[in-house]
Amino acid sequence: MDNHNEQKDNSLSFVKFVALIVGSTIGGGIFTTAGDMAASGAHTGSVLIGWLVAGLGMLCLMMCFFGLNKYKPELTNGIYSYAKEGFGEYMGFNSAWGYWLSAILAQTSYFTLLCGTASYFIPAFGEGNNAISIVVSLAIIWVLFALILRGVKSAAAINVITTISKLVPIFVFIVVLIFIQAFDPAIFMHNFWGDGSLSVLEQIKATNGTTVWCFIGVEGAVVLSGRAKKASDVGKASMTGFLGVLAIYIIVAVLSMGVMPTEEMAELANPQMGRILAHAVGPWGIVLINAGLMISLCGSLLGWTIIASDCPFSAAEQGVFMKVFTKKNAVGAPVVSVLITQIITSLTLVVVYFSANTYSFFYNISAEMIMIPYLFSAAYFLKLCFDKDVMANQSSGEKCKNLIFAVVGTVYSVWMLYSSGLSLLLLSTILYTPGLIIYYLGKKERGEKTFHSMAETCCAVVLVGLAVVGIVLLTTGKIVI
Repeated sequence: MDNHNEQKDNSLSFVKFVALIVGSTIGGGIFTTAGDMAASGAHTGSVLIGWLVAGLGMLCLMMCFFGLNKYKPELTNGIYSYAKEGFGEYMGFNSAWGYWLSAILAQTSYFTLLCGTASYFIPAFGEGNNAISIVVSLAIIWVLFALILRGVKSAAAINVITTISKLVPIFVFIVVLIFIQAFDPAIFMHNFWGDGSLSVLEQIKATNGTTVWCFIGVEGAVVLSGRAKKASDVGKASMTGFLGVLAIYIIVAVLSMGVMPTEEMAELANPQMGRILAHAVGPWGIVLINAGLMISLCGSLLGWTIIASDCPFSAAEQGVFMKVFTKKNAVGAPVVSVLITQIITSLTLVVVYFSANTYSFFYNISAEMIMIPYLFSAAYFLKLCFDKDVMANQSSGEKCKNLIFAVVGTVYSVWMLYSSGLSLLLLSTILYTPGLIIYYLGKKERGEKTFHSMAETCCAVVLVGLAVVGIVLLTTGKIVI
């Protein structure tokens, strides 16, 4: 009886499920999206289209993950195992490798945003990429390392505080701008499609990295599905939560574009939301937004460190990475995985210093890296849609719905890789290529052949070839980071 009650108490009602999805999906991106899109040349019309495209694409991707969870429940390692099951071990490894590096780059972007935000209170931090910012970020990295090694795996209290710190400023931003009628239709309609220097299509493409960054983690809803109080709540709560998040993003975008012209927003420093609110209500607006964002980012960094450290650990447990990544300390923390993750994160911060890159660059490359695992997952679901055994007991309507989600999810993933531009694509191949060494060593450790098919060999050769091209362009200044 006690076990039954405990299980019931730990289950998620419809409302709690929706709240968790909203809280886990909305991150630091919403505080910068309006300004980042403006800085990339996107104007009002293209921004609205960009959000609608992202909403449809990410919704279909999320439904692909739910479909995979439904039809392949035995694949408990999610985004890694989907690629492996659908396209072989090497693709499964690349999915795990890409997801890991994406999480590391997400950490890096948060560090630059945190220090850049802190510069409002302490100007010495500059844009978050100078020497003092790097030193402070490195200190935080190794404090987090120490915390995780002591067994900090769940931090419910921290999550509550950071979620409130994140959501309260956002809702204050929305309510205050509506209440004081700061939205000006004339500003909103001004230069609706731009001045013609950048086509509408190019403007829409310029929004894609930002929109994907805002939705990274949408696959986490699959993890939560097993805790739903009623199975019938999963689909409804997921849809409600996702549409709620999309609505918040669009409302913030629309209000922002009605407060300041695009050209002025493009000149704002991160995080732009505080400066937009301050433009309407005065200095207290930026103080509220920046303080809330800094608290939120501190909590998010702990969460992202845990996520990033768990990637190679989980991959090693299923035989994708080398066994050394599975080593734990006395309290069960994956010591080697955490150590290597923090070393790589530290190295990326050194790159930040010497390349003078800021928040937006790193979240764009993080979004680019994660689209490969997303593409593998959507393509695997598309493959399952034509598997007669898997779909044997499904109605015609269900089959049609699954196929639509799979096709749109796959096409959207390909579109994202294309629209990001050749530079980011080549940079991502440079980051994917070193994984070949880890893959080879893991295979050698298990006494297995490195590649099991000519297709895998060809993929590796193409990847290395693109990486070489990327390095040549990088060293000759054709690609700038």
